[in-house]
Amino acid sequence: MSHQPAPAPLLIACALGIEHFALRTGDRGARRRGAPVRWGAGGPYSVVRTGMGPKAAERSVTRHLAGPAVADTAVLATGFCAGLAPGMHPGDLVVAEETRDPRGTVPCVGTELLVKELVRLLPGRTVHTGPLTGSDHVVRGPERSALLATGAIAVDMESAATLLAAVRTGDRPVAAVRVVVDAPEHELVRIGTVRGGISAFRVLRSILPAFFEWHRSLLLPRR
Repeated sequence: MSHQPAPAPLLIACALGIEHFALRTGDRGARRRGAPVRWGAGGPYSVVRTGMGPKAAERSVTRHLAGPAVADTAVLATGFCAGLAPGMHPGDLVVAEETRDPRGTVPCVGTELLVKELVRLLPGRTVHTGPLTGSDHVVRGPERSALLATGAIAVDMESAATLLAAVRTGDRPVAAVRVVVDAPEHELVRIGTVRGGISAFRVLRSILPAFFEWHRSLLLPRR
C-alpha cells in the first residue's frame, strides 16, 4: 500500500467582513453547482479575515502560520483593491506578478495559471497583471498617479503585508488576486458608484474555483 503525504493546506486571506462574506457565500454556491470545492481541489483550505490594514494583516497571517503543522501552507491574498491605471473598471481582476511595499517585494507563484482560470470562470471580465503595491491608507486623487508611475497597476492595504508575513514564516507558494472596486474614473466617493461595488462583490464571490485550481497545480510535478 502506497502512502502519499497529506496535501498542504491553502490559506486564503482577506481583510473585510464583506470580502469574507463574498468568499464564504461563493463557496456554498460552488458546492451547489457541483464545482470542485470540497477541500478546494488541491487539499484543505481556510478563509481568514485578517482585519483592515497592513499591521492587522501581518499579525493575523503570522499567527495562523505559526507552528510546524502549517509549514507548507500556500497563501493567497484576496479582496478588493483600487485600480491605478486609466481605463480600469469596477469588477476588473488584478493578478499580482509581485506585491511590494516599503519593506520589500515578494514575487508571486503561478500567475499565468490564475489568469487562465479566471478568464475561463468569468469570460468577458478584464484581467490585469502587474505589480500590486501596498499602502497604509485609502489612496485617492493625485496619489494614484504617483503610484502608477512606480509601475504598480493597483493598490490595497493588506496584500503586500500578507505575502511578506507568509514568506517570512517559511518557504511557501504565495499569490494575490484582487477585484477592482475603485478606479481613477470610478471612485467610490462619487454618487452612483454603488453599482460598481455590487459588481466587484459578485466577481469576488465567483473566483474561489480559480484559487483551488492554483492550489492543485502546486502539487503537480515541475517540468
